[in-house]
Parts: sequence; C-alpha cells; structure tokens
Amino acid sequence: MRTIWLLLAGAVLANAQWVKQESGTTASLRGISAVSDTVVWASGSNGTALRTTDGGKIWQAIKVPGAEALDFRAIRAFDGQAAFVMSVGSGDSSRIYKTSDGGGHWELVLQNKDPKGFFDAIAFWDRPRGIVMGDPVDGHIFVATTADGGMTWLPVDAAGIPAARAGEGAFAASGTCLAVGAGGLAWIATGGTGGGRVYKSSDWGLNWKAVETPIRHDGDASGIFSIAFRDAKHGVAVGGNYSKPAEDTDNSALTDDGGVTWRKAPSTPKGYRSAVAYIPRTDDIIATGTTGTDLSKDGGTSWVHVSGEAFNAMSFTGKTGWAVGPKGSIGGYSPTILSMIR
Repeated sequence: MRTIWLLLAGAVLANAQWVKQESGTTASLRGISAVSDTVVWASGSNGTALRTTDGGKIWQAIKVPGAEALDFRAIRAFDGQAAFVMSVGSGDSSRIYKTSDGGGHWELVLQNKDPKGFFDAIAFWDRPRGIVMGDPVDGHIFVATTADGGMTWLPVDAAGIPAARAGEGAFAASGTCLAVGAGGLAWIATGGTGGGRVYKSSDWGLNWKAVETPIRHDGDASGIFSIAFRDAKHGVAVGGNYSKPAEDTDNSALTDDGGVTWRKAPSTPKGYRSAVAYIPRTDDIIATGTTGTDLSKDGGTSWVHVSGEAFNAMSFTGKTGWAVGPKGSIGGYSPTILSMIR
C-alpha cells in the first residue's frame, strides 16, 4: 500500500496528489509534526490529538484529559513518545501540554493567564530549548521561551520586542507563523491591517527586529500565515486573504539575507496559502491551503499548482510529508519521488 501512494504522488508532476489516509476523526486538523517516515503526530479541534507509528496506515486517537473543548492548532514531536500540543483561544484556553510516554499521560506546562492573550505557534530549536508566541498584549507580541525541555516557560521582556502596530497580530492557521533556525535564530510572521511584517531574533528569542514584506495586509483576514527557512539565509513567506481564498495577489515573498529584507516573488501560489515548507535538503518548496497545493522547484521563483485538495498545515521529513485539513483530512506526499522530476 505504501508503494502505491508513493508512486501516485510522484507519477506526473502536473497531477501529483496528496493521497488520502484515514484519520478516524472529523475534527478540523491544523497541527502536524512529522518525526520520521513512520512516526507522525497531528492535532485539531475538540481536543483532538493523533499519532501514527506506521507512516499513516493507522492513526491512533489520543486523549488529553480536560482538553476536550480545546482547539489544538499546533503540535511538535521529537519521537514516538515525546510531544507538545498547543491550544489557542482567549485567556486560559491558550495552553501547552507535554507527554513523554506516547500520549498515555499529559502534563499542563503552560497556561495563559492574561485575558487578552492568545497563543499562535510553538517551535523548538532542540529538546531543551523552545519558544511560544502569541498575539500582542499591552502593545507587544507575546513571546516566552523554555530551556528545560518545556517544563518552565519564561516570558520575554517586552523591551526587546518592537511595538506592535494597530491591527497587527498573528494567524494560528497552521502553527507555522513561527520558525526557528540553528544558533538561536527565530522568525515571527504577522498579519492584519498593521501586519505583513517579519520579526527576527538571533539570540534565542530575547531580542527582535521587525521588517516589512511585500505580502498583502489590506484587511483583518490578510497577511503572512506561514514562514519557513531552508537555512540561515534563504526563506519564504506565504499568506494572502483567507476570506478571499482564490485571490493570489501578493501572497508570497522571498529572502536571501536571513529575513533582513524581503522581495516579491516573480510568480505566486494559486490562492491563499496557510502553510509553506522546504523539502529537506533541497531547494524545493511546497505551499498549501484551502484552495490547493503548489510546488516550486527553484526556491520560490516559479510555482506549479499540483493539487486542488484543501489542507491547513503540513510537515516534512527527509523522505515523506503529510498535510492535514478540514473534516479530519490527512494526505501523504513523497518528495523523494518528486525530486526525480525536473
């Protein structure tokens, strides 16, 4: 069965498809974390957490006690046993839970106490060091970091974070408005009428600088939704307007100086895109959203529309990838096969 979907995904570039996997849920899935070509974790609405250890043949539902009403927009895993899941929502609905035994037990390690707070994304540089960010509170984007494997989280001093503009926030559409890189690099992407900016930190999230991008931010539903970096220099940001998903105006931008400056891409993905990722160890980029998936094989200069299926988020390992979306949808993809098609 695995061989069949790999071949289907890579048979012809123009017809490449995410190949459906049975999730066993109808929840809206927005969190995905691929650890290897067999171990993957996913998350979504109604306290949904899922795990597979066989590449998606069987997805196991995992219960997080007391979280049945939460919306898990992001999940980050290290292996088949250790994972963090992050929920969104105003006030104490924004939380982070940790498991070390494959989801058998969960510990609440961070709960937002500010009624104005709202978590958007979580990421880890390595097992000890991680970062979570949220919408502005008292004029600054919220950032907290951990250095002990997620057991304690310390808020970053707002003095090191540029003031947020009116109407600026972040989108928790896929858990990927935050990205991290080697040596303490981190990037946050914003949206809304005051957004369309990228914040960069070079010191493990303690101090930040914000720069403009050419991505549209002409409404509350528009801006950057996802950001990814191939290395310390080369990055891509995608977004658009989720209330007008078919529009592809100014929905992507590229950088080759680590996010200091951003330029408009010569061509764009075909619509609003909520998630973007580099295929590991290549210059290939995949962007996905509710109107489909696009592939770039030249670092984001040009794009080919490869699927019309609706997804919210995705995650890649060195061999394979997964996307998750509405009504429990999960799809598998093969960059290994696609890299052979030029």
